[in-house]
Amino acid sequence: MATSVRPFLMFEGRAGEALAFYVELIPDSEIVDIMRYGPGEPGPEGTVKFAVVRLAGQQVLFSDSFVSHGFSFTPSLSLFVDCASEAELERIFAALSDGGGVLMPLGDYGFSRRFGWVNDRFGVSWQINLP
Repeated sequence: MATSVRPFLMFEGRAGEALAFYVELIPDSEIVDIMRYGPGEPGPEGTVKFAVVRLAGQQVLFSDSFVSHGFSFTPSLSLFVDCASEAELERIFAALSDGGGVLMPLGDYGFSRRFGWVNDRFGVSWQINLP
């Protein structure tokens, strides 16, 4: 296997919900592989042990940690989405910000036609861009 670098998102029980939401929302996305905890395994049955998801062609890894941690996601690392159209940008921005928080509302900040930054309802940070 060749050396690779892929984002890895660790949730505490909501990885399955998050990856299904992202795959439905982002064009050209699919679940490549998913393994769930079964009976007698250390994690809660049915939660995501490990998943590979392709979001707009980019592989992203997902997992549910059954150990509670003193940390979560932070905006200092975000997923950057270049959208194909204004309508797509608005749709994705609205869906990701629903139940989350807007860090930068959609606007012209001088480096693209339209840009916005949100934390979604899972705590994952997204920069949404119309180049």
